[in-house]
Amino acid sequence: MNFFNSALGKNITFVRPAYFMISGLSDIPHIKYYYIFLLFVYIASLLGNTVVMAVICLDHNLRTPKYIAVFNLAFVDLFGNSALVPKLLDIFLFNHRYIPYNDCLAFLFFCYTCLSMQALNLVALAYNRQIAIIFPLHYHVKMTHRFMLSLIASFWVFAITITLIAVGLLTRLSFCKSVVINSYFCDQGQIYWLGCNDVTPNRVIAGLSSNIILWIPLVFILASYCGIAYVLSKKSTAKERVKAFKTCTGHLSLVAIYFLPIIFVYRFGESIYPNAIINLSLNKAVLLLCVERPPSPYEKDD
Repeated sequence: MNFFNSALGKNITFVRPAYFMISGLSDIPHIKYYYIFLLFVYIASLLGNTVVMAVICLDHNLRTPKYIAVFNLAFVDLFGNSALVPKLLDIFLFNHRYIPYNDCLAFLFFCYTCLSMQALNLVALAYNRQIAIIFPLHYHVKMTHRFMLSLIASFWVFAITITLIAVGLLTRLSFCKSVVINSYFCDQGQIYWLGCNDVTPNRVIAGLSSNIILWIPLVFILASYCGIAYVLSKKSTAKERVKAFKTCTGHLSLVAIYFLPIIFVYRFGESIYPNAIINLSLNKAVLLLCVERPPSPYEKDD
């Protein structure tokens, strides 16, 4: 803690608020009806992800490296939704807009960790597809249970570490201006702009995180599918190309659901912010899981 607070200016009195106030959707008419719908979406996500994880655990045919990643993706989505949605419902259905300082940081940590893990998990699935299509004869040698578990574990360590750094940097800030967060949850960017002292380290880690967690995974995924498309173009028959492409549709749907809303918000977020309910809809879409359908017992995995 002393390390983070050492960057505080000498002439600034350190102020840590008892709470923050969430004000992102305070002026939206009939907002309670929207959040009733959000409650049903959350319940559907909760049940859907639970069923996916249960099916993968119970069906021995699905205990493959691919479905290790699918299981982790379902778990991350379930955990992330459970961290985000109940507090949103509490804030906007019951007008409990105040959140304690420590609770806000914990809330931010869990949400950002899960958001990061979703992007990294899509990288693992993209790599699985790439090996399965480009190196089909070596798939079971290259893509083992141990490799996939190690990859997922390393992603968890990385996501937790980078989020802890971001949250730790927030604790060095003195909040002498305001405690009002102009967002619908404890958003890192909204919080550090409230700081009275130098926020440069926070801006640097925010920019670094967005590149590492969002854009680098997206570039890797797109490059993987460029390689897959090139290999498929060399297939001898159209039937083989269609069959191989069908194995990628589930993952491509996940990539689109995750990245397109984020890109849209990054590009147009400031211009559409007054209608913040659009931001909420887009970000909620990021957190919803569109998981691949587990194959029936009559289908064979890679």
